[in-house]
Amino acid sequence: MYETSATVEYAGFWIRLVAWVIDAFVLAIPNWIISAVFMGGTALATDLENNPYAMMAAMSGSIGLTSLINLLYKSILESSSWQATIGKKALNLKVTDEQGHRISFLRSLGRTLATFISAFILFIGYIMAAFSSRKQALHDKIASTLVVKTR
Repeated sequence: MYETSATVEYAGFWIRLVAWVIDAFVLAIPNWIISAVFMGGTALATDLENNPYAMMAAMSGSIGLTSLINLLYKSILESSSWQATIGKKALNLKVTDEQGHRISFLRSLGRTLATFISAFILFIGYIMAAFSSRKQALHDKIASTLVVKTR
């Protein structure tokens, strides 16, 4: 358990949802730029309407790169000294292991990848945070992590 004499306050479903929305806005900027470059750059070289393969290649490249950026954004920031994405930091939340320590990049990467499972099962993995005693979503349980409020 958490190695501290202070009371730990776990971050619940709604505050984590707000943090996710903030992060979605933060990530929308590079994602939009990447999509514009891939789709606009390809449109200059070829007529996308007449070449479905070029369209699919541009979309695949765009989706692949934005997915990688989203994955690295969460994994790097949550394993950094911040222990939080920009959205979590704005709301005074941080990600820890179950003892309250900073998590490694690999654990953070695993946690981020596990969010796909939480989403894939009709977002039930996320909703679990509303009913868990330590407010853990499925991906938190898989990675043995907590999201806690900071002072």
